[in-house]
Amino acid sequence: MRRIILALLAVTLTACDGGMPEPPRDSAPSYPASTAETGDGDGALSTAPPDAARTADVPTVLFVGTSLTAGYGVGAEFAYPAVLQQMMDSAGLAYRVVNAGISGETSAGGLRRIDWSLQQPAAVLVLELGANDALRGLDTDEMRNNLDAILRRARELHPGIDIVIIGMEAPPNLGDDYGRRFRTVYTDLAREYDAALVPFLLEGVAAVPALNLEDGIHPNSEGQRILAHTVWQELELVLRR
Repeated sequence: MRRIILALLAVTLTACDGGMPEPPRDSAPSYPASTAETGDGDGALSTAPPDAARTADVPTVLFVGTSLTAGYGVGAEFAYPAVLQQMMDSAGLAYRVVNAGISGETSAGGLRRIDWSLQQPAAVLVLELGANDALRGLDTDEMRNNLDAILRRARELHPGIDIVIIGMEAPPNLGDDYGRRFRTVYTDLAREYDAALVPFLLEGVAAVPALNLEDGIHPNSEGQRILAHTVWQELELVLRR
């Protein structure tokens, strides 16, 4: 059953995600002040300006990813990055989350946008890309090169930035060999960049109807909370270092 859901996952991620235009390169991204930001129902992030008094000197955790990160169908305020903000606050960890997830995003799109995304300093980069690459049957070497370039650029712009890599699974119709190579991209990059690794974002959520929207693919608010706990296992260790 899980293999069927994974096969549908990549299709739905792109079929349902119309994509978004690339942000302008002559302006800095708008960083929300807290989990009070609102989504527009399709996972798009509010662009309300941050409250400078509340965000001054607070290090940022930047999430770059697909519709899973953007909160497709539930809104950014219920997406797992917003849940993680609540968990950080409860744990007394003074960080603020920035959700830069974009529906339909690929590794190539993430690379094109990384300079824009990192115009403001970030203490931690959480990278969730790859599912839409698999849908397109992108060569795993090309995906690896794109993700490698994103991580390399992040370290160039912010040498002290910590990295959390979130892995996905390739749809089984692409074959076992592709699946192994796809999975290895994440493990190799995590080792190369001394990054924390979440092997599979949808662990415990994929193929569970009660945890997904009617499309059977995108997590509902409860599913997003489970995603948050999955990421928290690695992210908390990074934040406490």
